[in-house]
Amino acid sequence: MTQRPMFTSAFDSVRDFPTDFTWGIATSAFQIEGASRADGKGASIWDTFCATPGNIKDGSDGNIACDHYHRYREDVDLMASLGVDAYRFSMAWSRVQPDGKGAWNEKGFDFYDRLLDALAEKDIRAHLTLYHWDLPQALQDGGGWLNRETAHRFADYAYEVTRRFGKRIEAIATHNEPWCTANLGYGNAQFAPGVRDLKQSIQVSHHLLLSHGLAMRAMRAIGSPAKLGIVLNQWTADPATDSQADRDLAAFEYARSTQWFMDPIFKGHYPELALRVHGANAPQVQEGDFDIIKQPIDFLGCNYYFRSWCSADNPPKPMPGKHGFTDMGWEIYPEGLPELLLKLKSEYELPPIYITENGMAAPDVVEGGQVHDAQRIAFVRSHLEALHAAMVHGVDVKGYFLWSLLDNFEWNSGYAKRFGIVHVDYATQKRTLKDSALWYREFLAARGA
Repeated sequence: MTQRPMFTSAFDSVRDFPTDFTWGIATSAFQIEGASRADGKGASIWDTFCATPGNIKDGSDGNIACDHYHRYREDVDLMASLGVDAYRFSMAWSRVQPDGKGAWNEKGFDFYDRLLDALAEKDIRAHLTLYHWDLPQALQDGGGWLNRETAHRFADYAYEVTRRFGKRIEAIATHNEPWCTANLGYGNAQFAPGVRDLKQSIQVSHHLLLSHGLAMRAMRAIGSPAKLGIVLNQWTADPATDSQADRDLAAFEYARSTQWFMDPIFKGHYPELALRVHGANAPQVQEGDFDIIKQPIDFLGCNYYFRSWCSADNPPKPMPGKHGFTDMGWEIYPEGLPELLLKLKSEYELPPIYITENGMAAPDVVEGGQVHDAQRIAFVRSHLEALHAAMVHGVDVKGYFLWSLLDNFEWNSGYAKRFGIVHVDYATQKRTLKDSALWYREFLAARGA
């Protein structure tokens, strides 16, 4: 195997990071809010997807979730008790605009208004994501992201949210992980809307990028002081061996995933390798689309969970997994974070980066009023050490958001997978701080030591 670079760090405590580094916690609307049809909210594609038997592994839905819609003050108090600087959350588009076009729902906006007030009272900065996968079902009925018009409706939504709240929000991301929307929603039917069509998934990815660019233009027109950007899930793609087949597979995987979204935003085109392999499945692109997509962004959000392990063997060569695996079956590989960030730095003219998601699922249980999740603590600490190494090597990273505040609805896994540093008893909605939450609190408290 090719010798891999080693990124070492003298990281010991939070004081090794810059004093203005942002420490945060993250969630998303559909995963925690519940109140799925309260106060005029419209249905989303995830409401519909959950209602179809067999789509969700435990047969659950997001109708109640963590009941954050009614318990947001309690949850903001939890954030404040941890000592975080910032909270990354998403807005449910169908809560504020039930049909994804036309009339706005003032009661929906009132909820986010109250949430922003609660965060301000605790001096927690708001980092908003406009789209975390829950498209209004009415737009899906008109073609969803396969319909180019949806990109324009998204820009209208972005404009209105920024007009109302832009002065109260630190940062606004257009999309969370458009790779998942395209590939899991339209490629393999794992996520809503449950389509299995490679050609459609690739076209959807283009419309998502187009919607990002249109939304950036719309938000810029308002002159909001909020930082504007996008959040991408990214990974390195490592060949399992030095064979040509494995190296080719890894090159294509990196091109179709990380570069597929980065190249249009920063270079104004799709990666040539991915286009060549996609062939007739490549997206239809209209003249001027890349000029729209390639808007300057103020930050890049990077969600990092694992690397891609590329083996052309049948069956594939197994991952080494020297650090173990999470409850999702994902390899724990902190070394991939500095490898990824340094690779991005070498390929693109990057704005400041935020690690907008990083965390792990574990089979947590409450024992004697406590949740002992030592593996999660080790996971976070090892990734912070890796992140610090990347920063030592010159990557401009401004913040870290741990995923997630609460155990929550983990998409097609339902409630069977727990990512939170706060345990949620879904029957009673009781919140219990896990050992990882206590560790994160102690870690952050050292800033003032």
